[in-house]
Amino acid sequence: MNEQRLAACRQQLVSANLAEFGHTADRLNWISPAGARAAQTERGERLHAIGPGLRLAYKATKPHIGPLSPGCRICGEGDWSCLFVNGKCNCRCFYCPSSQDAIGVPTTNRMSFTRPVDYAAYVNHFGFRGISISGGEPLLTPALTLRFLQAVDQSKKRPLHLWMYTNGTLLTVDLVKKLRAAGLNEIRFDLSAVAYDLKKVRLAVGQIPIVTVEIPAIPEDVELLKELLPQLKAIGVDHLNLHQLRLNPFNRDQLDKRNYTYLHGEKVGVLESELTALALMQHVADLNIELPVNYCASVFQQRFQRAGARRKSARLMVKPHESITESGFIRTLAVVGDPDILSRQAARMTRHGLNPQWWTIGGRNDYMYFHPQLWEHVVFDGLKVMVTYSEALLCPHISYHRTFKEVRVNSEKRLFIEKQPVVSEIYLDEAQRTRFISIVAHPDSHVLQNLDLCGDRFLDYELIQPGLQDYF
Repeated sequence: MNEQRLAACRQQLVSANLAEFGHTADRLNWISPAGARAAQTERGERLHAIGPGLRLAYKATKPHIGPLSPGCRICGEGDWSCLFVNGKCNCRCFYCPSSQDAIGVPTTNRMSFTRPVDYAAYVNHFGFRGISISGGEPLLTPALTLRFLQAVDQSKKRPLHLWMYTNGTLLTVDLVKKLRAAGLNEIRFDLSAVAYDLKKVRLAVGQIPIVTVEIPAIPEDVELLKELLPQLKAIGVDHLNLHQLRLNPFNRDQLDKRNYTYLHGEKVGVLESELTALALMQHVADLNIELPVNYCASVFQQRFQRAGARRKSARLMVKPHESITESGFIRTLAVVGDPDILSRQAARMTRHGLNPQWWTIGGRNDYMYFHPQLWEHVVFDGLKVMVTYSEALLCPHISYHRTFKEVRVNSEKRLFIEKQPVVSEIYLDEAQRTRFISIVAHPDSHVLQNLDLCGDRFLDYELIQPGLQDYF
C-alpha cells in the first residue's frame, strides 16, 4: 500500500474512532507517532524472543504456541456461530463492553431464536461446524443453555464442535455432567472475572473433553499470570487464549482510569494489552511450559470473524456468474461497451461451449457479466472492465430497499438475506486488470508478493489484510 493510500485509510479510521467517542475523544490517551514507532519495535522484539515455537496463523493475525483449539480453528475458517443465549452477567468486569443486565432472547448475527429447534435448523441450513454458547453468563439460565445445546447436538447433520464461555461462578458438579451429556465439547473460563481462582476449572478438567482458559491480557495482572501459567498446565488445562482489551463508549470510564494507550483501528485497541499477551507467550516459551497459548488479537476478530460471517450469507445469495472474495464480499465482474461487440462476445462464448450460467448480458445489452473463471476467454478490446462488490446481510425482516432472498430453515422459521452494494463500478485499467486477475486466480500465492498493489481500491474487498495491527 503506498503512503498516500495508507494515510487516507488511517485518517478514515481515526475520524470514525473520534466520532464514536464524541466530545470525550480528545481526553483519551491516543498513541503518539513517536510512541507508535517505539511500540512497533518492542512488539517485533517480543515476537522474535518467543523463538522457534512461534506460529503465525490466519495471515499472521493470530500468533500462537502449540496447537490451536478446535474451536479457534473453526472460528478462523469462518464456520462458527456464536449464540448469545442471554444478556445478563453476575460479574462486573471493568473491561466489559456492555451493561449485561437483561436476560433477553437468544440471539446470533442479529437473528433471535426463542425455540432451540429453530436455532438447530439454522445451524444445519448454513452448514456451521462449530457452535459456541455465550452471554452474558450462560449459567444464569442453565435450563435454557442446556436446551439449546441438546437441540443442536441431537439434530446435527455433520460433526459439530460445541463450546461455552463462562466465568464459572455458577458451575457445579451436577451442571458439568449435564453439559457433557448435552454434547459440550469444550468449556472456556474467564478467570479474570473471579480473581484467577482455579476451583471451578478443576471441576471441569477430566469431565469436559477440552478445558480452555480464555482471558483478556490485563497489563496490571502480568506477574500474577506468569505465576498462574504452570498451575494451569499442572491441573490439566488444555489451552490458554489471550485476547486484547478494547475500548468502547460503555467501558471508556473504567479503562481510562488505568491510563492505557489507545490504538486507532476498526475497533479501538489497548496497546499495553497486546504487548502483555506477547510477554506471556514469551514467558511460556522461556520456561518451556507445555501449555498451548494463542493471542486472539482485535484485528483477527475484525478481519476473519467478519469475513466468515459474510461468506456464510453470500453463499446463499451469489449468482452463478458472480463469485465470493476472500473477504466474503460478492464480486460482480462485467465488460461494458458497445452492444454489438458484446453480442459477438456472447456468440463466441456459446461456440466454445462455455457454461452459459457463468455469463449473461445485462443493462441495455451494453453489459456482459461474467465469472472470473471465464477471464481468459474474454476479449477486452474496445470494452471497459468493471467490478462491483456487495455484502449479503442476514435480516429478520425484509427492508424492501434491496434485492432479497427468503431462507426457510424449517417449516416455522424463516430469515431473509439482502444484497447490499458496498462499492459500485470500479473500472480497471490494463495494469489493474493484470493485478486483479493475479489476485483472483492466486489469492494465497507468492505471486502477490511481487505485485505492485498500490492504490487499488478493489484490494479492501478482495483480500483479508495480513499481519497484526498497525500502530497509529
